[in-house]
Order: sequence, then structure tokens, then C-alpha cells
Amino acid sequence: MIGLLALSTGCARHEPAPTFAADVAPIVYSRCAPCHHAGGAGPFPLTTFEQVRKRARQIVEVTGRHYMPPWPPVQGHGDFVGERRLTDDEIAKLAAWVKAGSPKGAAAVPASPLFPSSWQLGTPDLVLTAPPGLVLDADGDDRFHNFVLPATVHETTYVRAIEILPGAPRLVHHANVLVDRSGWARRRDAADPAVGFPGMDLEIVSDRFEPDSHFLFWKPGSPPLPEPDDMAWRLDPGADLVLNMHLQPSGKREEVRPSIGLYFTKRAPTREPMLLQLEHDGAIDIPAGDAAFTVTDELSLPVDVQLLAVYPHAHYVGHEVEGTARLPDGSTRWLVHIADWDLNWQAVYRLRTPMALPKGTIVSMKWVYDNSPRNERNPHDPPRRVRAGDRASDEMAHLWLQVLPQRPEDRALLQEATMRARLRKYPGDFVALVNLGSVLESAGKGDEAIAMLRGAVAARPEHAQVRNMLGAALQARGRLDEAAAEFVQAVKLQPGYLDPEYNLGNVLLAKGRPAQAISRFERVLQASPDDAATLSDLGSAYAMLGRFDRATQCLERSLKLRPQNAQAAFNLGLIAARRANLVEARRRFEQAVTIDPANEEYRSALAQATASRRQ
Repeated sequence: MIGLLALSTGCARHEPAPTFAADVAPIVYSRCAPCHHAGGAGPFPLTTFEQVRKRARQIVEVTGRHYMPPWPPVQGHGDFVGERRLTDDEIAKLAAWVKAGSPKGAAAVPASPLFPSSWQLGTPDLVLTAPPGLVLDADGDDRFHNFVLPATVHETTYVRAIEILPGAPRLVHHANVLVDRSGWARRRDAADPAVGFPGMDLEIVSDRFEPDSHFLFWKPGSPPLPEPDDMAWRLDPGADLVLNMHLQPSGKREEVRPSIGLYFTKRAPTREPMLLQLEHDGAIDIPAGDAAFTVTDELSLPVDVQLLAVYPHAHYVGHEVEGTARLPDGSTRWLVHIADWDLNWQAVYRLRTPMALPKGTIVSMKWVYDNSPRNERNPHDPPRRVRAGDRASDEMAHLWLQVLPQRPEDRALLQEATMRARLRKYPGDFVALVNLGSVLESAGKGDEAIAMLRGAVAARPEHAQVRNMLGAALQARGRLDEAAAEFVQAVKLQPGYLDPEYNLGNVLLAKGRPAQAISRFERVLQASPDDAATLSDLGSAYAMLGRFDRATQCLERSLKLRPQNAQAAFNLGLIAARRANLVEARRRFEQAVTIDPANEEYRSALAQATASRRQ
């Protein structure tokens, strides 16, 4: 019996050529158009078929080289939010489309994507806009500039999101925001008539332990990301936002006038992240021609944390950065790896899923620099020796980590570990001494804090804020004469600096010199008439002089401004008792005890006033 044979036709099946409508538009509209749209940061728009077809061969070239869309991290070395990397299949599909003649396709072309001309997150709760006047020249070197924007809030406010409108997106490479509660940037800006002031990396010293917590960063094409509801950041009255911008000339003179939009929440944060910095700028001294100069740094974590985001930073001769974590069990995890660093595409990378890093984990960075002629980004031709500095032609070696400690007290332990590590690299370093002194004072380690702050004063004796910090640490230990000397120096160095004026008034009050204290408190109130703490202490000073009517006026006004001021209520009770007004004294003591029920002095005074009334 003869069976039937299945015969091959010999015909190969061919996949239909990709079309713009079905295949290319979804790729370009989602990956390219966020930067390449009218008013965007890209040099030309890619939001219609005609625009994309005009640039088709260029698109294939830059995507084939993985130059576009920009996504520097090496695949498999970190899983980050908003990854823009094209897959091999998508790159091949773009190339096949061009090879086929860039057909539009018979299907309806998807609607062009729409991009908001202003705020992506909707109307902000508060908009801060830089004053006019900064004009960028048509050509020249990159420029780093700082705008100081006073935060016009009248009470402590919590910020769930921040959005930056750069004003002239084509001129702005990137921007980041710093919160200055010290007034340093405001004074720096006022030193000359120009709008803002130049500089890349700012050194802002705070009078209290308050480590940075959030990356407030803008990059073309990166959408603003609201913080989780329980991780907002705090903005206090009197604070300034400092907008630090990297500007690049466009070929014509243009004004730069950026705005910051703030979005508030009524919910106070229950989780507080913290920024840790790995860096070793002090090791940067790169010989001309060296193609593999290496800088490293590491930190042993003293507590359990979760890693939320990373931000590597170097300049133009940076070539490769590796961030790793070596866990106590001996295993190693990648934090980030960029094999071809380009300053033009630096960014904050947020982990899609937080990474648990237990106590004892060693986080480390490794930067490799290429200062040879083959580095096309090298700003010097021929290459020159490169050292650390804040100019774009200098270099830096940084890897910032945003971590979430498990307990509030762990923040101080992390700051202490970071600053001690810095002092091991740079003995006598001003920044490390100030920050370590601040965290030790907050932790109640007063004597060691004083030693660190004395070291900081020795490094920069002209720094008024640090002298005030040292004075406050001395005052807290009862060393009043030494404290007064530091406060006096701070006021001399920076007339109009209110904190040391106020602190000096309290020292004089503690030393039984109320008349001199009054003059200090009144100077503070001339500049800040609604300062409830100063009014309360001024009332105490007048009471010590027996000027009870004036004392009562100050204390009542203080209590009206800050109803939870138990000390003001208590002092009003004492004045009433001195005047034999036991009804009023008892009422005020009751008020103080209601505010602070654990205070034994208040409770004892209330008991005595009650007993006296019964008699």
C-alpha cells in the first residue's frame, strides 16, 4: 500500500513590514516624545508622523547605539522606576521600519501625545518664582547658578510633591532644590545686586541636627514624582528654597526665570528618609593622559535601612561608576552601575522595590576617570591635570544614597557614622566637625559635641553660625561665660543674626542680669515682633526687675501667639501670686499644668495656690 507524502512548497513566510501607526508610534510617543515635544527639552519635536519620518534615519542611528533614549545604568544592575531603555526588539523594529521606507500604514495613526504646557501635577498650592534679571549669554561655558526663593508659608507645612518649571527648558541641563533654614543663601544673595549667585555645590550649615532627606531634582523628560503620603518633607516659616541650576548656552541671549511649584498635604510624615553620601573628592588628582584613574569610598551601616534611591555624580572625565552593597552574610548586591558616564544624563534613580540593607552592610562606590585624549567629553584638548572642585572642568566623586531607617533614632546613628568616616578621610574637616557636633549635641553627648564644635570654630573662626552652635552647647552644660563669649563673637561677625542675640539674652537672664538681657531681647523683637519665645523671656526679665505690668503684657502676648507656651502661663501665675491675686494665680497654674502635666514645678505651685485659697 502506497502512503501519501506531505510535500513542502518551498515558500518562506515573511513578516509584514512595521508601520508607523501600528509599531513605531507607540515606541516614539512613550519613549521619545516626553522630551521631544514643543516647548520640551529636546531640540526638535517627535509627536507626529511627519516629524518622526523626517528624523527616521537619525532615530535609528542613535537608538542603535543606545545613545537614545538616555538611560545610562547597565541592564541587570538595579531595577529603577521610569526606565526608558528600549528593548532589542524595539530597536530592531525601528530599523526595519526605516529599511521598509518608513511607511505610515493603513491603520489610523494614534493621536499625538499631549504634554502640559505648565504644571504636570496640576495647579500647585504655592508657586515661588525667581525675580527677573538673569540673562544667559549666547555662548560660552556651562554655568551653575543659584536662585534664592523665600518660602512664603506662615506655619509649618508638609510638602508631598515639588515641581520645577525651568523657565527656559532648552537652557537648563538639570536643577535641584536645597532647603536653607539658616538664612545663609539669603545673605549670600544680598551681598551683590545680581539675581542669585553662582556656584555648583553649596555648603549650608544648620544650627540644629537636620540631615537632608529627599532628592529634590529636575531633569528633562523626568516627570515629578509625589512622595508617599507618609513621607512628606517639612517646610517652616522663614526657610528659603535654593534652586541650583546647570545652564547651557543655546546660541542666543535668553533670560532664565524659573518657578517652583509646591504641593502640600495635611498629613505629617511618619517615615523620614535620609541621604547618605559616599564621596572621596580629596583623592582626586588625575594626571593628564591617565585613562583609568580610580577613586573609592565605603561606609559600614550601623543600623538596618531600606535603600530607596541612588544618585551618582561626577563631571566630564568621569567614565564608570559602580555602587555595591556587601551584606553581613558575604553576598553582594548592585546598587547601580554606569559603564559610560555622561554628565549630560545624570539623574536620580529610584528603586522600583526598596532594597533591605541590614546593619553591618558595607556600601561602597568606585569611580573610574578617563583623562586621556580618547575621552570625547574631556573638556581639555590636550588633556590637563584635573583636581577636585565645583567647576564643570574640575571633578567630583559622589554617590548619594537615599535610605529609610527603621527607627527615628537611627538617623542620628547614620549621621554620626557618616561624619566619623569623613573625618577619617579628612581630619579637621569643617563640614564633618559641624555635623558631628550637631548630632552629638542632639544625642546628649555634650562634652564630645563641644570638642567637635571647637574644632570647627578653629577651622573657620569667622563662621557666625558655628560659633552660635558652640555657644548653645556650652550654655546647655551651664558654662555660661564661655557661651556668652561665643554669642558675642557671632553677633560681631554677623550683625542682625538673631539667634545669638536671643541666646545671649537668655545667658544674661540666667546670670541675674535682666536689664542687659532686655536690650538683647528687644533687638530680636525689632526684627521679629511676633517671636513668642522672645516675648516670653522678655516678660521674665521684666518680672525679675519688678516691672510686673510690662511683664504681664509680654507674657500674655506670647501666650496668645503660642497657646501651648506653658512657661509663659506659669510665669503669669507667679506674677499674680506676688500680687496676692490667688484666683488668677491658680487659673494660670492650672493652665500650665494642662499644657505640661508632667512638670513637677507647675503641679507644686498649683497645689500651694489651691491650699492658700482654702485657708
